[in-house]
Amino acid sequence: MSTTDDAPPLAVTGSTGWLGGLVARGLEERGVAQRLLVRDLARAPRVEGATVLQSTYADSSANANALEGVSTLFMVSAAENEKRLDEHRAFVDAAAGAGVEHVVYVSFFGAAPDATFTLARDHFATEEHIKASGMAWTFLRDNLYLEFTEAMVGSDGVIRGPAGDGRAAVVAHEDIARVAVAVLEDPSRHAGETYSLTGPEALTLSEMARLVTELRGREVRFHDETVEEAYRSREVYGAPDWQVEAWVSTYLAIKAGELDGMTDDVERVTGRRPLSLREYLASEGRSS
Repeated sequence: MSTTDDAPPLAVTGSTGWLGGLVARGLEERGVAQRLLVRDLARAPRVEGATVLQSTYADSSANANALEGVSTLFMVSAAENEKRLDEHRAFVDAAAGAGVEHVVYVSFFGAAPDATFTLARDHFATEEHIKASGMAWTFLRDNLYLEFTEAMVGSDGVIRGPAGDGRAAVVAHEDIARVAVAVLEDPSRHAGETYSLTGPEALTLSEMARLVTELRGREVRFHDETVEEAYRSREVYGAPDWQVEAWVSTYLAIKAGELDGMTDDVERVTGRRPLSLREYLASEGRSS
């Protein structure tokens, strides 16, 4: 395992996942030195010139070592679990104790203490803990991931959930990563900013289903479940109550209009228009 001796002052968490991995490679392309904080050293991506250190959000001793000498920290959310907020707070405290100056945190669109989507409440609480830490901060509040659209389609070609005619301004992984890289290259310029990251349009789930049908060549439709139906249809997964509530509340947040509304934050930060669902499905179809 690497040590913090001469390790870069920019730390990236989550590089074994989709967002942290995209950010790490984006920084690599720009020649930005970085240290990668990972739970599993064997899964760390190969990033030229990066220092790899082991760290988990709940391990205070490992974090004290991994964060030593870090000035800017890119913090993705911990894996979903019942104690994620506690893990976030412990990691933020470790960062502040290690002298980290600026935290760039990946949050959620419309994060609020009374958000319909239960996990958006945890994101808001994490934001507040970061603010109270005394460190400078930048929050990236992502809308639903555009790539998640097809994951919502069941084996029978139906998207099910109590979303009604609500809309979500879905945003692509690559656009979120490009914003993160731009912020990390010049964090002081973005200090105190909360960016709400969306795609170029807000779509209903029926409209998403029609786009998948058109561009994938398979019939997909949306079924607007009742709340009771939504809980029953997810019983087969055997997930804990908090997880099922999070799944169902995602659709309820769409119905409530809490994921509606586009912003120009992606384009303002990166200089490029965000990808639409149609463009993504069309490009993926050509590459498959």
